[in-house]
Amino acid sequence: MVRRALRKTDCAGLVRLGKGSVVDPSAIVGYRPGRKVKSLALSIGCRSNIRAGSIIYLGSEIGPGLETGHNVVIREENVIGRGLRIWNNSVVDYGCRIGRDVKIHSNVYVAQFTTIEDGCFLAPGVTIANDLHPGCRESARCMRGPVIRKGAQIGVNATILPFVTIGRRALVGSGAVVVHNVPDGAVVVGNPARVV
Repeated sequence: MVRRALRKTDCAGLVRLGKGSVVDPSAIVGYRPGRKVKSLALSIGCRSNIRAGSIIYLGSEIGPGLETGHNVVIREENVIGRGLRIWNNSVVDYGCRIGRDVKIHSNVYVAQFTTIEDGCFLAPGVTIANDLHPGCRESARCMRGPVIRKGAQIGVNATILPFVTIGRRALVGSGAVVVHNVPDGAVVVGNPARVV
């Protein structure tokens, strides 16, 4: 049961919201992107809970059981598995792939073209980058976020740079700046992050 009618936009027929979902009154489901996308269809699975202030753009596919905190932004052209929990003031930019049962805590920025596999956890304040050449006119051509493999845990205020792979079940310590790949099961700390 939806708590209210969706905010009126020019996106009639483009939003599919699964049964048992709840959308708080000030949330916007179906915000039109400012950039051209292949499809504006937005699908959100059943039993989702979208809290006040959250904005979900048209053009993504989101599995069942989505739960947002307040003021979450999920941009267009994302594919998100079931059970995403994303807390207050976090942003998932466009073109990301997020697996099942991922938890993204408060004040997290997930850059465009990032991959986060099943069961990962991003602690408060994590920042993910995707641009090797900020300010360059051609930077969009080589933009790519990191790959965070299944079950990896990223600590408070860690920064993950573009093109990096965080291995399965790896742990990135609080405040670490990850500039190189992290092996499966490794623990890394520091700036630049190193295996300990």
